[in-house]
Amino acid sequence: MSYSDSEPVFSAGRPRPWQPDDLLNGDGTARAASYGGGVPVYSSVNAMKPEGVREHLREFAAAVAEMAVECGKGCRDIVRQSLGNRDSFVVRSFEKVKKSYFGKRVTKLRGKLSFVNEYLPEDKEPVHAWSVILVVAVLAFAALILNMETTPTTPEVVKKVYIHPASAARVMLPDGRYIAYKEQGVPADRARFSIISPHSFLSSRLAGMHFLDFVSCFSKLGIPGLKASLLEEFGIHLLTYDLPGFGESDPHPDRNLETSAMDMLLLADAVGVNDKFWVVGYSSGSMHAWAALRYIPDRLAGAAMLAPIVNPYDSIMTTEERRRTWKRWTGRRQLLYFLARRFPRFLSYFYHRSFLSGKHGQIDKWLSLSLGKRDKALIEDPIYEEFWQRDVEESIRQGSAKPFVEEAVLQVSNWGFSLADLKLQKKQRGKGMLNWLKSVLSPAQEEYIGFLGPIHIWQGMDDKVAPPSMTDFVHRILPGAAVHKLPYEGHFTYIYFCDECHRQIFTTLFGTPQGPINITTEVDQSPLQVHTEEQEEITLGDSVLARAET
Repeated sequence: MSYSDSEPVFSAGRPRPWQPDDLLNGDGTARAASYGGGVPVYSSVNAMKPEGVREHLREFAAAVAEMAVECGKGCRDIVRQSLGNRDSFVVRSFEKVKKSYFGKRVTKLRGKLSFVNEYLPEDKEPVHAWSVILVVAVLAFAALILNMETTPTTPEVVKKVYIHPASAARVMLPDGRYIAYKEQGVPADRARFSIISPHSFLSSRLAGMHFLDFVSCFSKLGIPGLKASLLEEFGIHLLTYDLPGFGESDPHPDRNLETSAMDMLLLADAVGVNDKFWVVGYSSGSMHAWAALRYIPDRLAGAAMLAPIVNPYDSIMTTEERRRTWKRWTGRRQLLYFLARRFPRFLSYFYHRSFLSGKHGQIDKWLSLSLGKRDKALIEDPIYEEFWQRDVEESIRQGSAKPFVEEAVLQVSNWGFSLADLKLQKKQRGKGMLNWLKSVLSPAQEEYIGFLGPIHIWQGMDDKVAPPSMTDFVHRILPGAAVHKLPYEGHFTYIYFCDECHRQIFTTLFGTPQGPINITTEVDQSPLQVHTEEQEEITLGDSVLARAET
């Protein structure tokens, strides 16, 4: 059925609408047709074939792009009318910021840097130019990071922690606990000087005298950095031990700094150190050395500290001393100190993710330390790495975070005494009638309190673990302490693997080396003298009797 059969007939003089049959004759051939009385149009069936899908997609994409452009222009106009208006919230807020102190500083800085605009293209607005520069810089930085992440790198071999068989000598204390120790140098009965050294955090008896490198790991080389001949030359008996819960020592149920000093005293008596001994503390080990000066001063001949640690929350520290100390530490280390003081239970989480993870790592990352250049170079040395790893393996032998948490809490909590208590000063007589009668009846004798022996402190001026401000604080409280400042030295560099440094420290403490005591000679001479005196008495007695008989 054709359109002519179905459509109504139009009146004369009015053009009939175009219909597809107008292009075909009765036999299906093309013919000329006039559309609306216009110019005849010749076409064919091929001209009426639909266009391809690609053409439709192209036209659709062009239409979408045109609509997006128009939409963007519309959004731009809306933003200009709403945000660009002086009465808009954004403009008013921006004006407030410009009037603030920060805004004035930014405006002033912007004026100083305005000369940079002279290097921009003259036909470009500075705002537009800097926007383009900023976008390009961000894209370049992102591309650089992406390239670094995709660059193939050699996988780092992580060394696992190995727990060595138990090998320490142990002694049982009166409370039933066992404490592990290690002796070096000359025997105690032949020693001119005895030294006891509590170890620092994440250490053990194998490095209890970390600061002088007196003790080391069990290795084929023996003690790295310190020659046994040097101990023999000065006649030194060295005693190091594991703190409670560290290494092979049993934990203490209620540990504090006073019990730490008592453990030191009981150990000295158990191994035959009957005379006065020197206490040496390095880094956080100095905390236990300070306790010994406070609780067992009568048994100490002197004290040596290297990079001593004090309580960073000590109430007698000035604001400037506290500020100079805290600014040397990393943010993570400051967080660990805060947790140790306020929320110590959270410390075990950090410890299990670092040195209790069963894998070795670097000390600066484990303990969040900021190190100087020389310290960084030292910890990368293979000799130090072997020494450090062996010491850590012994320290974490028991696999418990509790002793490490206790040690961290001890440092930032109330010590039970103040460093001012160690200051040598005259004892003040008490007030009251009884004390007055004692002063009248008894002869006046000046009594002193505090530690009477020498205190030596060695401090690296580039130390960022135990900052020099801590030593300045100690010297302000204890002006009698001798401070040896070490320019350009860090926390480790002066005392590890330095024979000359060890000799200097020994000479400062003990003077000219005299070797061990020769007991055999001294013991043999006494009986001979007694026997000779007896013979002389007998001879004299015989002669007197002979004269009397005569």
